[in-house]
Amino acid sequence: MTEIHSIIARRRGTAGPLAGSVAALALAAATLSGCGDAGATITRLTVGTPGPDPYTLASGTDKTDVKERPRAGGTTTGDSPGLYGGTRREATCDPQKLVAFLQANPEKAKAWAGVLGIPVSDIPRYVSRLTPVLLRTDTLVTNHGYRDGRATSGPAVLQAGMGVMVNGYGVPTVKCNCGNPLTQPEKKISPDDASYTGRSWPGFEERNVTEIRPRESRKGTIVTFVLVDPEGTMGFERPRATEGEADGPPTELPPTETEVPTSDSPSPYDSGLESPWTGSPGTETPGTDPTGTGTPSPGAGDDSPASPGLTSNDPGTGNGGDPSGERTGGTGRPGDEPVGAVSLPPSEEPAPSIS
Repeated sequence: MTEIHSIIARRRGTAGPLAGSVAALALAAATLSGCGDAGATITRLTVGTPGPDPYTLASGTDKTDVKERPRAGGTTTGDSPGLYGGTRREATCDPQKLVAFLQANPEKAKAWAGVLGIPVSDIPRYVSRLTPVLLRTDTLVTNHGYRDGRATSGPAVLQAGMGVMVNGYGVPTVKCNCGNPLTQPEKKISPDDASYTGRSWPGFEERNVTEIRPRESRKGTIVTFVLVDPEGTMGFERPRATEGEADGPPTELPPTETEVPTSDSPSPYDSGLESPWTGSPGTETPGTDPTGTGTPSPGAGDDSPASPGLTSNDPGTGNGGDPSGERTGGTGRPGDEPVGAVSLPPSEEPAPSIS
C-alpha cells in the first residue's frame, strides 16, 4: 500500500484513477480480513483415497458407512468422548509397518520427521505413542505429502470413516492409508469461505467440516479414548498407544450421541469449543471435570495424545493423578478397566504452547 501511495505522489496527473484502484483494493482487503482466507483451496479426500503425494500405500485402513457424529462443524477438542470411532478389539492402522517403511526409506523418513519436528531416530518412539482411530466427522487438517525428495503440504478435508493415528492431545497426526503426517490447519483458513477440489461425497457440507484442536495442556495427555463403534451402537474405551488388544468392554454411548440438538445449525466455525463429557454413565455426574477455554497447539515434536479419559502425569497409571484413584472420564465402570493397558514412560516433550 505504501508503494501505491508513493506512485500517486509522483504522478499527480493520474491520481484520480489510482485513487479509485486504491479504494477498491482497500475494500477487498477489508472483506478478506473479515471472513478468513477466502482464496484458500481445500482438497477433499474421500475414504480409501491416498490423496496427492503419498509416502506409501496401505489398504484396509478406512471404513465406509461409518455413522457420523451427531455434533459436527465448528471446532472441538481432541478429548471429546465419541469424537473418534473404531472397531472394538481391532485397529485398521498398523504403526509398526509405518515405522518399518520409514526406516527402509531414509529420505522419506527425514522429510516425515521434519514435518513433525522430531529427529529421525525418534520416529519409532513417536509412532509407538500414537493411537489408531477412525474419524467420525469430516475433518479439516493440513496434509503433508512427499514429492521430489521433499515434503509438500496443503489443506485437506478427510471424510468421516478415514483411519488416522492421533497424538496425546487428541489431534490427528498420521493418515493411515498413505502414511502422510498431518498437522492442524492454518488458522486463517475457514471451510465456509474456501473453494474445494477433489471428488465430493454424499452429505458433504462446508458447515459440517470440523477442526480438532488439542486438549488443554493443563489437563495432561490422554490416557483413555472414549470411542464409538462404526454402527454407532455402543461406546468403549481404548487406552492410549494401544491397537485394540486392550479395549474395554462395551458401554453406553456418550450423551453427545443421543442428546437432542438445540438447533438445526451447527455452531459457527471458530465460535468456541465443545465442552467434553467427563462422566461415566450411572457412576458419575457428567461435567465433574471442569474445563477451561484455552486451546493450546501441540509444540513441535509433541507425540502425546490428548485423551477424553484419564489425566495423568505418567500416562498409563489409570488414576489420572487423582489421589482418590477415581476415574475422571471414559465410560467404564469401576472394575471394568481393560486388562493389559500399556504403561508408557513419562513424556519428554514440553507441554503444548498457545499459538
